[in-house]
Parts: sequence; structure tokens; C-alpha cells
Amino acid sequence: MIGRIPILDVQPVLECGRRPAKAVTGETLQVTATVFREGHEMLGAGVVLRDPAGGLRPLVAMRELSPGSDSYGAEVTVTAEGRWRFRIEAWGDPVAHWRHDAAIKVPIGQDVELMLEEGALLFDRAAAAQGPATRVLYRSVAAALRAAKVPPVDRLSAAFTPHVTEALEQYPLRELTSRSEWFPLIVHRQRALFSSWYELFPRSEGARVDPLGRRKPVSGTLRTAARRLDAVAAMGFDVIYLPPVHPIGTTARKGRNNALAAGPDDPGSPWAIGSPAGGHDAIHPDLGTMADFDAFVKRASALGLEVAIDLALQASPDHPWVAKHPEWFTTRADGTVAYAENPPKKYQDIYPLNFDNDPDGIYAEVLRIVRHWISHGVTIFRVDNPHTKPLPFWDRLLAEIAATDPHVLFLAEAFTRPAMMRALAVIGFHQSYTYFTWRNSAAELTAYLTELAGPAAAYMRPNFFVNTPDILCEYLQHEGPAAFKVRAVLAATLSPSWGVYSGYELCESTPLRPGSEEYLDSEKYQYKPRDWSLAARMDLGIAGFITQLNAIRRSHSALWRLRNLRFHFADQKEILCFSKTVGAPEAGAPRGDTVLVVVNLDPHQPREATVWLDGDALGVDTSAGFTVTDELTGASYRWGKANYVRLDPGSAPAHVFTVSADQPGGGNRPA
Repeated sequence: MIGRIPILDVQPVLECGRRPAKAVTGETLQVTATVFREGHEMLGAGVVLRDPAGGLRPLVAMRELSPGSDSYGAEVTVTAEGRWRFRIEAWGDPVAHWRHDAAIKVPIGQDVELMLEEGALLFDRAAAAQGPATRVLYRSVAAALRAAKVPPVDRLSAAFTPHVTEALEQYPLRELTSRSEWFPLIVHRQRALFSSWYELFPRSEGARVDPLGRRKPVSGTLRTAARRLDAVAAMGFDVIYLPPVHPIGTTARKGRNNALAAGPDDPGSPWAIGSPAGGHDAIHPDLGTMADFDAFVKRASALGLEVAIDLALQASPDHPWVAKHPEWFTTRADGTVAYAENPPKKYQDIYPLNFDNDPDGIYAEVLRIVRHWISHGVTIFRVDNPHTKPLPFWDRLLAEIAATDPHVLFLAEAFTRPAMMRALAVIGFHQSYTYFTWRNSAAELTAYLTELAGPAAAYMRPNFFVNTPDILCEYLQHEGPAAFKVRAVLAATLSPSWGVYSGYELCESTPLRPGSEEYLDSEKYQYKPRDWSLAARMDLGIAGFITQLNAIRRSHSALWRLRNLRFHFADQKEILCFSKTVGAPEAGAPRGDTVLVVVNLDPHQPREATVWLDGDALGVDTSAGFTVTDELTGASYRWGKANYVRLDPGSAPAHVFTVSADQPGGGNRPA
């Protein structure tokens, strides 16, 4: 039923409040609603938060977002993990209405004494409803309004002092109060929003491969892969992601470059899970033992890295499930088990599960597997192709794990239709892969990020992987380190979460064939040992640049968030400019700050532009000037509203500025 003061269109609300909107600890989010009433009477509105312990937080006043819009908003901050609720309260504000009319009537001598007495009566009422300090203030205003020997305008001014105005904002006289229903808000740990991922294949780290084929290749192990963790942590990553580490089937095993016939020494695709050595709860014998996995997790944890593993719900023809639970698969008309297909692609080495055959049995087994890996220190699951499984399955699984292990996170690897990606996020996936890989122009990036940082931020947290074992986007294939740096800057600063697949720091860029987005000699089908020590000695690639980016991310709380993204105008389409601002220090951050990023999206040649800045978005007075300091180079410049930039992709494809309004310097010179 509609309230006496109508409250409509409350946001962020998902599925009419049946699903919780999302936030992380310390995050500030905007709550909005349409609030109005009949006639010209004035009103007030505010947000009330109920924390996970059931405690009510003080009301946060809402303000009209634009005059006459009836759209009200307030920024609220959530401070603890768990299930929060919020509601909107709206009320008639007779004091605000009186102040509006009295400010017009009294100075022109209209109904002077009547207006002043009506105001005094309102402040009497307001005083009766407040605590001691505010009661004294409001009673003093009432007395001043009734001071007959004082000129009327002076009496009126007592109701308009800054102290009184501030008190009325916090402690208004409320009447006809209406309340919305309570809406849910789930608050996760910060890693759910802010993370830097590094993906590696353990079998390649420490592998020995004779390029002439004279000796049998030797797989790397979890123990040898653990030696790589120091370098990964040194680059500033905080999540180490492993593709499937389980036994790999031999039936229909794929060879190099996805060849249908495998050679005798080809290791097969890790996603063809299962052999007589075990299934999803086992470690591939070539990689070691469960004790080796535990040692890997322990070493990662000591370096500040969380371990994410692949949850790929499929099986090779040799998986124990195939013999034990044939009903979990689809049998075709000719009696064969259906293998996975994404026409024209075929995956003869993989059997997809049929979730309509014994759904409870499959669910129980997957739940067991997830809990098995949680018990071995896994805190994050990167879920392979979740969009090919029924949503009710994920809804049930994610809810059950959230109830028992709320610290465990799930990333949806779903490059699929927008409706499915949204649904996966709404039902509980903590992060999502996105279309970022295929958004390259300023117009594309602006439109897409405006969507992600706007309404979608209530349910979907993007993870901007710059590449994957499956995806070498065309942008990276021809332009060398400049292109790799551009995409890294964009991913690391536009999104709070980003990731790279091993080899990105070496700028590996050879496609399988022209027009293909697959790697030549893909690591999915063969060992790919890299000489990291040689790369370090010769300073090959962009590892140092990535290290800088991750250091900037960690030291600036503005980059920990998504909803604070704002774009600025550049008069050349190859230049993208955006900023992120937090107005106050956040937990674990040194300060509130602003980061301003300017990127040359053209990896071929230098580009020049004038960048026009929105001072309100930056929190500075652009007419007074302010200092920007490039975190990549240390150079500082004095900027204002319009600023000239020149960016050379060969040397400096981007500026990542911090903004200071109180430190002049640098001079008015081009950046």
C-alpha cells in the first residue's frame, strides 16, 4: 500500500527485493528513490541501515538529485560483512515549509506576527521531540521569534543561522512519516570487488622440453610451480589462479594446437578432467600429491596470495563418473555419449553433464568437491562456463556455500549473452568475466563502463582479464609492448579487479592463424616452459610496468571501487580520460584520494588532445588550478579545466595521475 508520503523506485533493489544488492566492506553506495507529496508542502527523506547484528544505524539524510525531479539520493557506507537491510523514510517537513514562506513574507511585511508565531509553535513542537542539546537550541529559536521588541527581520534570522540549519538537517520536525519496506544488501569481504589475478599452468612451471624432440618431455609440478610464486607476488598480484590440476583423460585426447590426434607425449587439455587416477577431487600424478597442493597453498598464503582453482563441471570419457554414473551424461541416438560442442568447435575429449538427469545426485557430488577443496585452503573458484549449466543449480550451490563459508568467492567465466551474465551475477556469483576484451575504442569503453559502474554495479562485479589461454584479442597481436601496456592500464584502473594469463608480461602475441584469437602452440594442449630468469636479466617484456600498476592500485583507495568511475571529455577520439575519487580514507588505505587516468588508445603513434575536466567529479576547483602527479614517472604538472596532453605509445602510453588541490608546482606545461 502506498504511504502518505509516496516512496517509489527505490534503488539498489534486485528483483523487487527478492535478491540482495551487493557491496563490500567499507564501500560507499548511493541509495535513491522517488519521493513526493501533494500540493506544495515540503518533505524530507532519509535512509536507515540495519546492520548484520540487527542494529539500526543513524538516518542518513537524502537530497533531491536535481531540482524538481522528485528523485532523492544519499550515499551510505557499509562497514561489516554480512546481510544488511535498508529502507527509505519520508516525512512532511513543516519547519522547512515555514522557513520557505516566512523568508518571503516577513521581509515584505505580509502576515508578519502570524508567521513568526507559527514558526515559534513549530520550534516548540520540534524541541519536544529532541534530546537536551537540540531542545535548548530549538527553544531559543522559539523565544527569539516571540521577542516582540526586536525588529521582525532580526527575529526571523534566528531561525536561519548555520547552526540551526545544520540541526534541522539532522533533527527535523517530522510528521506524516512513511516508510518503505526493508530491502536486502549483502556485504562481502573486499577481495570480492578488489583483486589482481595471475593465471599459470603448474605443469609448465619447471617443465623440461627438448625442442628437437630427442627426449621425452617432463611435466612441471606443484612444487616447481611454487617457485614462481615469489615473482608473482613481487609483481603485486594477490590471487594465483590454477587451471584444472586433476588427472587428464587419454580417450580422444587433443594434441598440439587442438589437433584431433595426440602424440604419445602430448599432455592433453587440463579441462578434459578424469582418468583411472581420479576425478575432480584428485591431483594429476604428474603434478604431485595432495600434500604438494597443500604446500603450494601454504607458500602462496605466506606471500599474500589467495589460491583460486578452476571448477569445470565436465568429464573426460575416462572419468570415474562415466562408469559409475552414466545417467549423468547424454546418450545420443546411436548409443554414444554426447561430447561437448560449440559449433563449429568440437571437444571430443570432454563429456558435458546433463543436469536434468539425477540433479540431486550431481548436486551432492559437486557440493562435496567444492567443500573438499575449501578444506585444502582454496578460497576462490573460477567457474568454467557456468552459463552452460542450469541457473537453479548455481542458485542452490552458491547459497549453501555462502551459508557455511561466506569468505569463499566464485568468479563466473561466462562470455555469453547479457541476460545470462546478469542472471549469474544476481543469483550470487561474486565476480564476472566481461566483454572488456572486445571493447577497444573510447566510445566503446565509455559506454560499457558507464553501464558497469552504473546500475549494473548493484549486482555485477567485473573482472577485466586482459587475456586468457583461450583469448588473444586482435588488439594485442600486432603492436608489441605498447598495446600490452595500454590494455593493462585500462584493465587495472577502470576495474577494481583485473587479471593476466601467464606470458602477458612477455607480450606473447602470436595467433594460431590470421584472424584467430587463439594462441599458436597454446598452453592448453602442451607444456610451455618460459625462461623467467633470462627475461629478468635481459629486462624483457613489461613485468616492471605491471608491478608499477599493481603498486598504484594498492596505494590508492580510489582504485578499489567501481561506482566512483567518472569520464571526462577529450577532443580526440584516440584519447580516453577518466577518474576515480573517494572523499575520505577507507579502512586500510592511507587517505581519501583521486586518481585521474589519461590513455592513448592508439598503439601505433603519438596522439595529442585537449582534455576538459569535470571539477565536481574530481572534487577540485578547476578555475583555481591543481597539481597532478604521474604515478608512473613521478612528473608533476599544474592543471586546470582544459589541459593539453601528448602521449607516445612507445614511451608513455598513459598517465596515471594523483590529484592535489593544495600543492602548486610544475608550471603550466604540456603533459
